[in-house]
Amino acid sequence: MEKSKEDNYNSNWSRRDFIRVVGMTGVGLSVLGITSCVDTKHSLRFYGTGTLDIGDKWKKLEQDLKIKLLFQDNGNDTGPVIASMINGTAAMDFDIGGLQGGAERELALANKILPWDLSKIPNWDKTWEWVKNIPHCKVDGKQYGLPVVVNADSIIYLPEKIGGTVDSYEVIFDPKFKGKTAMEDAWINSAIFAAIYLKENSIVKIDNPGDLSESELGSVMEFLIKKKKEGQFKTFWRGWEDGVRLIKSGEVYAMTGWEPIVYEAQKAGIKAEYAVPREGYEGWSNDLVIHIGAEKRELIDTIHKFANWELDGYYGCELSKQRGYIVPNDNSIDYARKSKEYDVAEQQKKLEHVRNKFMNNGGKVFWQNTRPKNYKLYEEWWSKLRNA
Repeated sequence: MEKSKEDNYNSNWSRRDFIRVVGMTGVGLSVLGITSCVDTKHSLRFYGTGTLDIGDKWKKLEQDLKIKLLFQDNGNDTGPVIASMINGTAAMDFDIGGLQGGAERELALANKILPWDLSKIPNWDKTWEWVKNIPHCKVDGKQYGLPVVVNADSIIYLPEKIGGTVDSYEVIFDPKFKGKTAMEDAWINSAIFAAIYLKENSIVKIDNPGDLSESELGSVMEFLIKKKKEGQFKTFWRGWEDGVRLIKSGEVYAMTGWEPIVYEAQKAGIKAEYAVPREGYEGWSNDLVIHIGAEKRELIDTIHKFANWELDGYYGCELSKQRGYIVPNDNSIDYARKSKEYDVAEQQKKLEHVRNKFMNNGGKVFWQNTRPKNYKLYEEWWSKLRNA
């Protein structure tokens, strides 16, 4: 592999790109060059992950609350987003942000985001309890991240090749399938998958697979490097197209990855399945954060009204329709029942599917952290693995 490509690859980019590839991307409203022309008292500047955008459907927000939303895609690459917030001017230029969970602590300690006043968000009470307890959303007991999207990832596999149902990450590391398994070329996902396996099978003592200590990380990465040197992995896949290709071609029998890859393979007639791992899923969230610039523009109350609106039902229905993602409460079902625009049965199905990932496995989930305390060490170790 060319070093330049390795250095530039990012899992978050590829997750966003796969949604674009399958035609579900909405149309962002760039704030660049036009923010000076809008009424800032009745508009919000949203610096968010592109998959949170619902395009021209934001007009419903304007109809309901007289708030005009100006959406700017932040690229969903955690490092540059944090840099633009701390070292750049994004924290002042925008009012609200939306990014994958884990960056809250660093941004809060840098005084670039503000805590939520949950008493001003009535629909927060309807959020699923286990979502309220996502650890990376809180800093020193205060709620800095508001999860508006949640899901969980595990293992894609071919039952006819494996010889049955997969219920453990062990299949990825089983010598019986040497050269026929794969993981993603991204520590943000693969390090936690390996850590979950090692922790739950009592191979390595690990506290939190999503935020490894220096010694824990060393043990996890040494395990992965050893497996790579032994030829266990066919490859470390990169992006949507690569992941789909590996499963559809049968080059690998099992790999850690995103559930939509299963659906894409099934569309092509491939008998692919998504595992319910006994060790637990890797959970992830996309969180709303309040930028400090909003306080200067006296928009804090407006932002809380917006957050409550996002949790109220319409946004959940539209996001599910456009992206296949869900807002973690039941309000979208209630909204769909009253609306002719949305299929209540389909909405119910998507919500239950995500909820069951967590609840039917004893609630065992380990949350992805895009900015663990030792993230620089993660990057160093991943470079070692690539070069091993």
